[in-house]
Amino acid sequence: MLIVAALGGNALVRRGEAADLATQRRNLAAAADALAPLARDHALILTHGNGPQIGLLALQSEQGAGSRALPLDVLGAESEGLIGYLIEQDIANRLPGREVATLLTRVVVDAADPAFAAPTKPIGPVYGEADARRLAAERGWRVAADGAHFRRVVASPEPRRIIELRTIRLLVDHGVVVVCAGGGGIPVATDEAGAARGVEAVIDKDLAAALLARDVGADVLLLLTDVPAVYDDWPEPAMRPLRDATPRGLRARRFAEGSMAPKIEAACRFVESGGRFAAIGALADAARLLRREAGTIVAADPTR
Repeated sequence: MLIVAALGGNALVRRGEAADLATQRRNLAAAADALAPLARDHALILTHGNGPQIGLLALQSEQGAGSRALPLDVLGAESEGLIGYLIEQDIANRLPGREVATLLTRVVVDAADPAFAAPTKPIGPVYGEADARRLAAERGWRVAADGAHFRRVVASPEPRRIIELRTIRLLVDHGVVVVCAGGGGIPVATDEAGAARGVEAVIDKDLAAALLARDVGADVLLLLTDVPAVYDDWPEPAMRPLRDATPRGLRARRFAEGSMAPKIEAACRFVESGGRFAAIGALADAARLLRREAGTIVAADPTR
């Protein structure tokens, strides 16, 4: 079985934690413990979020750099390498003799995507409203509410095509555990001749994972996060977990933009494109999600 597993940003930095290396290593050790067993019995492709990391890299790049600050596509490549290295090392240490490789992955977007005019993707640390408004004025940011806090938001265009797809398939066919399309991949646009250039954006990791899973012909898409399932009526006291769902049923409900909604959309797209099933749930439950014993299972026919 071929599995694509998408790790949420909480795999390295949980909300409210300092984004230092020791914290990221500690959190990722737990992630590797949950994921390595899947690779022993199945072909595995891993992808991951990068919101906290790319936001901090952007802050570092802007300090004293002025107009020389690095663009988001370059920072996305940096974060792919940084996080990919940490994941690769922890997974490889748990799978002696198994090859693990991180691949910097370019994902094509449409330069005319309306998302460029309406940034929605949160990156970086959380701020109080006053600090967020001040930083927005000082640095030309767009900011938006993220729960009880505020974060910087950037453009998040629709992922259209993965340039390194053939390389990913080649690695998987040779038994390699592949870490790729991290943070949604490096956003690029192509001209009429097919030449690629980086663009200022951060692609949604979950939507990129759905595209990746579809195009490599994965059997299962695991969307791993910090909650055990999708909940109806979140965050009301009467909320209840959805255990089995269809794309049609999920699309009839509303979910929080920027958090659960992209995961729902990714799961629906994968199943609608012919995937066996998608599962949304806690990272620690990865093996149980694969056995359909935990989380929210999204399938065209939940009884199969």
